[in-house]
Amino acid sequence: MVVPSGKRRSEYVDLSLDEVREVQPTAPYKVPRISGQRFGQDTSFVPLSQASQVSLGEDEDDAGAADLIQGSQEGEDSSDTTQLHYGDLMTKIVGVRYYRGQATIGEHVVLKREPHNQYDRNAIRVDNVMGAQVGHIPRNMAAKLASYMDNRLLVVEGILTGVIGAYDCPVALKLFGPRDLERREALKRKMESDRLPLSHLKQAERQEKKKQKEREQAMKEAAKRARTGQLLGAANKLGYSNLSEPLAEEAVGEESLEELISQSSTFNPREIGQVAESFGLKESDLENMPMADSPPSLSTTLLPYQRQGLAWMISNENPQLPGSGANDVVQLWKRQGNKFINIATNFSTATPPPLASGGILADDMGLGKTIQIISLILSNSQPKTKESSRVTLIVAPVGVMSNWRNQIQDHTNPEHSPRVLIYHGTGKKEAANLNQYDVVVTSYGALAMEYKPDTKVTPEKGLFSLQWRRIVLDEGHTIRNPRSKGAIAACSLRADSRWTLTGTPIINTLKDLYSQIRFLKLTGGLEDLAVFNSVLIRPLMSDDPDSRLLLQALMSTICLRRRKDMSFVNLRLPPITSRVFRVNFHPHEQEKYEMFQAEAKGMLMDLKNKDKTSITYSHVLEVILRLRQVCNHWALAKNRLDKLAAILDKHQVVPLIPENIKALQDVLQIRIESQETCPICLDTLETPVITACAHAFDRGCIEQVIDRQHKCPMCRAEIKDNTTLVSPAAEMGEDADNVQADPDNPSSKIEALIKILTAQGQAQGTKTVVFSQWTSFLNLVEPHLQRAGIEFTRIDGKMTSLARDNSTHRFSTDPNCTVLLASLSVCSVGLNLVAANQAILADSWWAPAIEDQAVDRVYRLGQKRETSVWRLVMEDSIEDRVLAIQEQKRKLMLAAFREKASKKFDDRATRVADLETLLT
Repeated sequence: MVVPSGKRRSEYVDLSLDEVREVQPTAPYKVPRISGQRFGQDTSFVPLSQASQVSLGEDEDDAGAADLIQGSQEGEDSSDTTQLHYGDLMTKIVGVRYYRGQATIGEHVVLKREPHNQYDRNAIRVDNVMGAQVGHIPRNMAAKLASYMDNRLLVVEGILTGVIGAYDCPVALKLFGPRDLERREALKRKMESDRLPLSHLKQAERQEKKKQKEREQAMKEAAKRARTGQLLGAANKLGYSNLSEPLAEEAVGEESLEELISQSSTFNPREIGQVAESFGLKESDLENMPMADSPPSLSTTLLPYQRQGLAWMISNENPQLPGSGANDVVQLWKRQGNKFINIATNFSTATPPPLASGGILADDMGLGKTIQIISLILSNSQPKTKESSRVTLIVAPVGVMSNWRNQIQDHTNPEHSPRVLIYHGTGKKEAANLNQYDVVVTSYGALAMEYKPDTKVTPEKGLFSLQWRRIVLDEGHTIRNPRSKGAIAACSLRADSRWTLTGTPIINTLKDLYSQIRFLKLTGGLEDLAVFNSVLIRPLMSDDPDSRLLLQALMSTICLRRRKDMSFVNLRLPPITSRVFRVNFHPHEQEKYEMFQAEAKGMLMDLKNKDKTSITYSHVLEVILRLRQVCNHWALAKNRLDKLAAILDKHQVVPLIPENIKALQDVLQIRIESQETCPICLDTLETPVITACAHAFDRGCIEQVIDRQHKCPMCRAEIKDNTTLVSPAAEMGEDADNVQADPDNPSSKIEALIKILTAQGQAQGTKTVVFSQWTSFLNLVEPHLQRAGIEFTRIDGKMTSLARDNSTHRFSTDPNCTVLLASLSVCSVGLNLVAANQAILADSWWAPAIEDQAVDRVYRLGQKRETSVWRLVMEDSIEDRVLAIQEQKRKLMLAAFREKASKKFDDRATRVADLETLLT
């Protein structure tokens, strides 16, 4: 991967957020990304409003823009693994006699631009995967490639094709470029004029043309078959007037559970999970793993598979270098004579490499990862070095911090129970006394807040003052964005051993695994994102069989995963049944839905046609959000952008008066509810904020930009300091709207919900968790529960941790409290809700893993009753198509470990395509 390593000059183009969003999937230039290691370097934004206008000019005024990119790949190119392979360039590395960097044939190397090299401004240095310089690209070849690298037009990866000689070394440079047709054509013409290889691209284009012809033929045949049915369907809808008034509520009679079941269809998201993932070990191997004895101070009896997990973790905290056997591989290192060779990157060294202590415990949700970690703490608490403490640090979501303390107390003998500190709120008063505890539990937010990247002196107190015995990241997929401040902070902690706990190590793509690798301190080169992409992700996407074997070797070393359905786990969980209950719109709901759908289709067409005068990406997101909200209740669908848009027409930056702050928060809420990504790190908005110029970012990302240039990276508007950033109106980014609706006119979905809750034939003592991502929808449900005489409690992001604990306790212990209204964002992590035997998913969106985690709060170890999951879906609506997208994402999570990451369903590259799918 090619990036500059120092300051350089560049032109800027003032792109709107929407323009940047449109080009992100394929653009060869990107905004900076947050760095975990190289905060002192500078880069800038590359221009190009159109691919055909390739400008290699430079602008001295913007030389101070910040390089915030981690590792050696300081552009979005580094992680855009959806790019096409254009061709291979055979050349050599020269000047090898002047450098000490070791490299062997077949080894991956990293290319870096050196625009300020005093001898050659086009210089390209070559490093091995450990960061030591091997040499540089010949002057004539560097002159040809430099402009492509500086303008992020090509991604370049290198592999040595021969041994290092006295003066040079042969190397193959793989050239990757954008997939977008317009940019591809412009770049192809430029490469042809520079006589750069394009053989792989031309072959791919021939395959594309062939597939396109096949698709067009299939579409013609499908359209011909469907034409008659479509005309009949359109005729049936001609009788609707425009936006008729809601119908009065019909009496909701009690239907039998059997009748409701007969109206539903079964839906089992776990079926796909029954395919054995290639996590390295087969089920038979997992079954025969050795067991460890339960620690004496543990009061709970461990299940056999949990004892196996304990033995595996103890072994992984004390890894041993590989022996001389041909098949003896440890953390991808093998011994060959007196050298150690990394089988992923082919890097070799005579010095014994450091091995990572720890790993990923990726057991299925509900298998007892918490008690296994407690057992590890009790079994193996002695520090490994004189500088280490004996304290274990657990980083967890706020809502489950108290659960760790309670679980430790519940599962240990009182006389040997570890001393536990909740390092949050008032617990921070103990910042200078952390080494006096056995276990410290903190949050990701508290960890990020204490992280000071520029501090070189070890603090005297706080989370960064100790060398921890071990660090445990609960819900470890939280750090999947390697540029988030929380991920960088976690990697910066000092510890003897490192663990991540997650039932979903992959949320969207294999890139999610990279953060885990970096946190665990795995050595050999994969800890660099450039090398991780080059060695693992790109080959997997190309269906390279060797890369599948490599992934298998990697996962068998660092990851242990057992599933509930594995025979030896033998949880004896009762059956679970998942059903889709399809609901028909009332006529007035149907009319509103069709109005929004027509508007969304028109907006999306304008956006694709680049009509930016009136339609922006935000408008499309909002109208699709309204479509989804109409499916739940028409009162949720409100226009929240028009007023702010009028203000922004007059001012590039709006004055931060209370009225405008509320409008900005409305725009931010749309971004959050639509699960949009940060335009800097291109990952989930974990701590979302919005600027006065109406651009939304992850707080850690934009703060790093502000610290260095005080300009919005989207529109170049001035940002004075961090105090001008506007946070969401409510915690967790949940909607803060005070929605009013006529309680006598429920939506069809609320009627369906009440039907299920009041159905005759429910098992005695049935308790239900109702999940929704909109707290305002939960507000609308409450009066109908009261009218039906149903006692309920509630958990959402606006409640304090204590209030959530009280709600959970009441739901679990009060036999009269039969319903828990739950915010999906809060209840998808950490909570134990086995008191319920029924879950209802009121709405759906892109990421199925979040919903699966929520359901697994009910269906987990400790569940004794047959469990039902109901998914409410409006018939022939956007929700039907969301289910189809979710199914593909579930396949992707497993395919990433079985075969290759699907290009088609990469979250960023198909954002607009997904929106189009939802509207067809």
